[in-house]
Amino acid sequence: MIIDASGMILGRLASLAASELLAGEEIAIVNAEKAIISGRRETIYREYEEMKNKGSTEKGPHYPKRPERILKRTVRGMLPHKTKRGRDAMSRLRIYVGVPPELKGMEMERPEAAKMTRLGTGKYVELGDVSRMFGSKF
Repeated sequence: MIIDASGMILGRLASLAASELLAGEEIAIVNAEKAIISGRRETIYREYEEMKNKGSTEKGPHYPKRPERILKRTVRGMLPHKTKRGRDAMSRLRIYVGVPPELKGMEMERPEAAKMTRLGTGKYVELGDVSRMFGSKF
């Protein structure tokens, strides 16, 4: 299954991906930088900054900067990643910034449950913008 994350709400996309992974499906998510995080820009930036600054600089925990890694970490949080079942599910997940050449021209799914049309307001930030705020260059 190939999912296009453009205009998809991050949490809803991650929960759909997690449930499909646990069911044994292989999933590739493309355009990770275009996923949407709902809420006010200042609030989102502050929350992600707090997550990034947790822990010590040497030991961690280290929070990812790149959009595909932030999305992968979000999906991981919805899986039992410390069990064999969860590790196997994570091994079936591939996330890409943009569309890689091997997936161009293939049919991509856009689940209705995660589309941005479900947002009641126009307040949102793209995952790529949050990643750039961390200093990521992708």
